[in-house]
Amino acid sequence: MCWGEGVSLSDTGFAAADDIARSFVEARRDGRGLAAYPGTAPRTLAESYRIQDAAIALDGDSVGGWKLGRIHPPLDDSLGANRLAGPIFARSIVTPGTDEAEMRVFADGFAAAEAEFLLRIGTAPDATRTDYTIAEVREMIDAVHAGIEIASSPYPSINADGPTVTASDFGNNNGLVVGEAIYGWRDTDLNLWPLELLINGAVIGTGKARDMLDGPFGAAAFLFNHAATRGLTLRAGQWISSGAVTGVHPVAVGDRVEARFDGKYPVRAEIAAY
Repeated sequence: MCWGEGVSLSDTGFAAADDIARSFVEARRDGRGLAAYPGTAPRTLAESYRIQDAAIALDGDSVGGWKLGRIHPPLDDSLGANRLAGPIFARSIVTPGTDEAEMRVFADGFAAAEAEFLLRIGTAPDATRTDYTIAEVREMIDAVHAGIEIASSPYPSINADGPTVTASDFGNNNGLVVGEAIYGWRDTDLNLWPLELLINGAVIGTGKARDMLDGPFGAAAFLFNHAATRGLTLRAGQWISSGAVTGVHPVAVGDRVEARFDGKYPVRAEIAAY
């Protein structure tokens, strides 16, 4: 479909959202890249999530979790949110134990790896509430794991084009590696843990969750409140990939990625192509 200059998604409505969603879903199914954004890029998060919702329905797989990504200033102010959310499909969640997971990316699109705390929902939130606090949410989480989010999209400029574009294609998620459970997490401050991301044995990024807004449980509170505003149903057992603590680091096919949490809990993945 060809889109005229100056035509916005809000002008073309649900038909435009469906067309963009279909383009992304088909490209993901085929494992191929998209040289250009498949339509007029959304200008608001409401438009982005309209596309995302349509794509979730077209994909058809069950949602096994949700990823959160940061929206930096000044866009957080203009867009009215400091995070964005995207689905993690059940088929893309891998629990390799101590082995290395093989994670596929779009070789002609965008690909990156991120070290993240993974939170598992123990008690599903009330779908009508939009005022959950961090303290309340913390009690509703039943496990925290080390993990790696694989960010990948058929569209190479998904991150460069800004958060509305990122949100429109599943928040740029293409997989989750679930590492070891972090025992005793209720008795420690995960925000102070040093995290590292290594690519091919070299440390590429370091950081602490305290530098990621209000940390992993703040991300969970955002998701619970966000889900209610969108009419999403969150379920016990779903994962929350809470945000890239060490940054978003591009990867290529053949790369080996490792994340470390407080010098422990190593999570490993090898990057492969579709």
